[in-house]
Amino acid sequence: MIGEGGSKDVRAGSAVFWNFKVAGGSATLGFDITTGPDSDSAPEWNVTLYESTGGEVWSNYRSKKEADIDVHGDAAKELKLEVICPKGARYGDEVSVTVKTGGSSIGFGAVARQSILVLKTQMDQEKSVVDSLASKANLGEKDVYAIFSPPGLRGYVFVEGMNTDRLREKTRDIKKARSFVDGDTNIDEISHYLQPVSAVIGIVEGDLVELVNGPFKGEIARVQQIDQSKEEITVELIEAMVPIPVTVKGDSVRVIEKEK
Repeated sequence: MIGEGGSKDVRAGSAVFWNFKVAGGSATLGFDITTGPDSDSAPEWNVTLYESTGGEVWSNYRSKKEADIDVHGDAAKELKLEVICPKGARYGDEVSVTVKTGGSSIGFGAVARQSILVLKTQMDQEKSVVDSLASKANLGEKDVYAIFSPPGLRGYVFVEGMNTDRLREKTRDIKKARSFVDGDTNIDEISHYLQPVSAVIGIVEGDLVELVNGPFKGEIARVQQIDQSKEEITVELIEAMVPIPVTVKGDSVRVIEKEK
């Protein structure tokens, strides 16, 4: 046999594939399949071997653990192994498949990982959807691992979990939720939303701001200085009898008028 095996991550209900070849005449392939980490309670994975033309050669639903392969002439026969992760898989469930013939063998493996789905919401109702879904997260099966609504992203919420069917079921009666975007995403594609945003971004000297917390809450002030490293700004209160500089955190103010 010619090809590379190895382990791949797979999401519940999805499939992974490996291509390999059998050369040197006809052969009988044997299949050893083990599941884990707890084989007694592990869900059943679907393992199927196909020809390059798409015809099924063998699957683990057959009673025989072997399959005869006809190789004509000196050409190698191309085969594809498909492994489908069960929808009821838990995080870390795994399957190991060894395909062997004669004195050679190739090992394949798949490990169940969570999915990240993108949920459409009514515009500006992201927090309402997050709160509603969070309240249902621990009801029944613990399918929801995380819910993420990035600041500035309107109309969408990210939902992480294992069983995508049950994720959809839990959002079905949330009024402000719309539907899931087809397919799923991954952590690399949304990593930029996870980067902390400086609290002083968008604030410049001369801006008119309202203090939203602290002892001067509700006061109007003008920005005099910005410390990017500490994410602090120094302001002067507009209505103070004596203009005294006050230093506050950038998230303690709301810009109400930009410097012209």
